[in-house]
Amino acid sequence: MEFGNRSKVTVIYIVLALVLFFTIQSMMTTHKRRVPYSTFKTYLAEGRVEEVEVSETMVFGRLREQGGQPVEVFETVRIDEPDLMQTLEEKNVKSTGVVSEGGMKSVLLAWILPIGVILLIWGLIMKRMGKTAQGGVLAFGKSRTKIIGEKEVQVSFSDVAGVDEARVELEEIVHFLKEPDRYTEIGARIPKGVLLVGPPGTGKTLLARAVAGEANVPFFLMSGSDFVEMFVGVGASRVRDLFQQAQEKAPCIIFIDELDALGKARGSGPAMGGHDEREQTLNQLLVEMDGFDPNKGVVIMAATNRPEILDPALLRPGRFDRQVLVDRPDLKGREAILGIHAKNVKLEKEVELNTVALRTPGFAGADLANVINEAALLAVRRDKTQVSMAEFEEAIDRVVAGLQKKGRLISPKERHIVAYHEVGHAVVGEVLPHAEKTHKISIVPRGMAALGMTWQRPTEDRFLLTQSELRDRIAALLGGRAAEEIFIGDVTTGAQNDLARATDIARAMVRQYGMSKELGPLAYDPESKAILPTSELMPSCDHGSTVGDKIDVEVQNVLEEAMRRAHQTLIEHREKIEQITSRLLEKEQLDGNELRELLAAT
Repeated sequence: MEFGNRSKVTVIYIVLALVLFFTIQSMMTTHKRRVPYSTFKTYLAEGRVEEVEVSETMVFGRLREQGGQPVEVFETVRIDEPDLMQTLEEKNVKSTGVVSEGGMKSVLLAWILPIGVILLIWGLIMKRMGKTAQGGVLAFGKSRTKIIGEKEVQVSFSDVAGVDEARVELEEIVHFLKEPDRYTEIGARIPKGVLLVGPPGTGKTLLARAVAGEANVPFFLMSGSDFVEMFVGVGASRVRDLFQQAQEKAPCIIFIDELDALGKARGSGPAMGGHDEREQTLNQLLVEMDGFDPNKGVVIMAATNRPEILDPALLRPGRFDRQVLVDRPDLKGREAILGIHAKNVKLEKEVELNTVALRTPGFAGADLANVINEAALLAVRRDKTQVSMAEFEEAIDRVVAGLQKKGRLISPKERHIVAYHEVGHAVVGEVLPHAEKTHKISIVPRGMAALGMTWQRPTEDRFLLTQSELRDRIAALLGGRAAEEIFIGDVTTGAQNDLARATDIARAMVRQYGMSKELGPLAYDPESKAILPTSELMPSCDHGSTVGDKIDVEVQNVLEEAMRRAHQTLIEHREKIEQITSRLLEKEQLDGNELRELLAAT
């Protein structure tokens, strides 16, 4: 909460407290009409008085109800009259004696009690505000870390799969936290900081929790953005407070998620003087990492998917001197991750997680968990008690391409265009020897703009691609545009994404992989260290304009040659394509086996 907003809230509370004070005082004070003593005597003579309370100085009375009029209460100053009590008895007036109201009881009820109630309410409000502000109104400098006790960390290495190499690296940290004396005796120094690097969703935070769970130590969880505030000096104060708390609870683990929000290279922003809040916070982090003794049992772990923008001072030996890559899992890893997430899901006997893993190349752990959950939700929606392969197929399609939109109205002409387009992709991919084979074709709209989809499934995980494979993939991508030209006689905007992907592959072949006879084995793009594509890392132009023109010509040649091959393939199988398209328009979806049967039929 900012200072201006807090001042407004304080004024509101003061006004409410005053209103409450006067309300309580008015409720505790009975409103009486004061009358002269002679008027009281007149009421008494007329028999209108029902009861009175007589004190040493005052007379309080209540008149009888007459003609539906409300009961009236009055008071008058008492005059010493010896016959007053006798007169009251003659008129059948109920009378009682009371102690004078001038004592401590009156003061207590009228003033001290309301003030006490207000102070109590004010204290509760300030305590609530203090908790909201993480320690009080003036506690901006307190760390916002979430401390998870050793008994609360329920994650272990058995809950982590698909990152075996990273797990082996971190087991050493667990061993140190359990038996630090063995390291100190031999003179070894455990790494002060461990940086987990990898794409989003690969399990970096889960691995850090697993380390804390295996070592049975407290776990300090923070995000890089939790340190930085608009007030200069707050972030540095929070860093100091975090390390002070950690040393008090050692052995323990400090985990900073999204370190790039805090550790971005200094001087890379608009503030070049080094006096902005983020840079002061980073400087304090560097100082704290230098100042503490790792043998006390405090291990700093951090995670980022953008290591290329981190300040070099963070990555030098003595700080984050160990970097652990947490990459997307391979086929075996995906199957193991699916097995972990499917433990509590009821699966049919026919479900093969290996098949699901084959269909999900490039999926991270979070993506695979989402596939399992989507399949279970689909099974419930279909009133099933177990999840079948049909739900897994649909879940993968939904995660990759989005939800089916069967209600979207498409004209018959557009359906024919989409069908020819998708069949063109599939047939070129099936006929060319090095292209990926088709898993399924669909002309059901999905997601934001996809009117049809062709799913191609790799037979195995690949880490190297040959020039022939890249050229066949480009031809398969251009098969949709070629089918439009041959069977429709015109081209549409539906090939926009295909053209972009094909151009990217062709440009990489020429600029990065040296697959051009004209230009030779030269790389014209610097190797990028970024895990994710980012506009901040624009490739530098290290060649002249003449070479740039040759690169453009070579890229165009690769694409035109691939288009010629796609045209030739589709013309050779024209009759089969007509049959496959008719079947696709009838069924809306075709699997790869049915496609291959139609292609093989004589």
